[in-house]
Amino acid sequence: MTEALSRDHDVTAVVRDPAGYPDLPAVAGDAANPDDVARLTEGQDVAVLATRPAVGSEQDAAIVMKAVLAGIAPGVRLLVIGGSGSLVAPGGGLVIDSPEFPPSWLPIARASGEQFGVCRAETTVDWAYISPANEFEPGTRTGRYRLGRDDLLVGADGRSAISMEDFAIALVDEAERPRHRQTRFTVGY
Repeated sequence: MTEALSRDHDVTAVVRDPAGYPDLPAVAGDAANPDDVARLTEGQDVAVLATRPAVGSEQDAAIVMKAVLAGIAPGVRLLVIGGSGSLVAPGGGLVIDSPEFPPSWLPIARASGEQFGVCRAETTVDWAYISPANEFEPGTRTGRYRLGRDDLLVGADGRSAISMEDFAIALVDEAERPRHRQTRFTVGY
């Protein structure tokens, strides 16, 4: 949100309880309710889905994705922030299947893969699914990033990483100048 606001975009966060976000321009809404999605996306240029189900409710990712796709107002572009587990790992195979993949991440990685599958089946909504690098944490805003398609991006240092700040730059760049339509892309250093 900070990146979009710094570029003078009008932004509204949709959350379940706006009182919990007193410093944000926020309204109440439920991404799992197509009527809420329709009401809140009407008149917007872009909607960004950045939800993450609670531990134990990972199956809700695909359910919410279906609701958002069913409810999004006509002509509104949808950017979905997903996961990296369904990307192709260096050397082949999926990231989620690599021996280094943390077992504690498996439920959300599987759910993100299902979420991506729901997107891929959608042919009428203008969507893009954005997979961050494996290491996706707050950090430094450098203003640089690389884009890829379905292969995990790995830097010269052997790490697959992107700061949340540089990911936000890539996200807003895509919102301003769409390059990926009804496909996935990935962001990393």
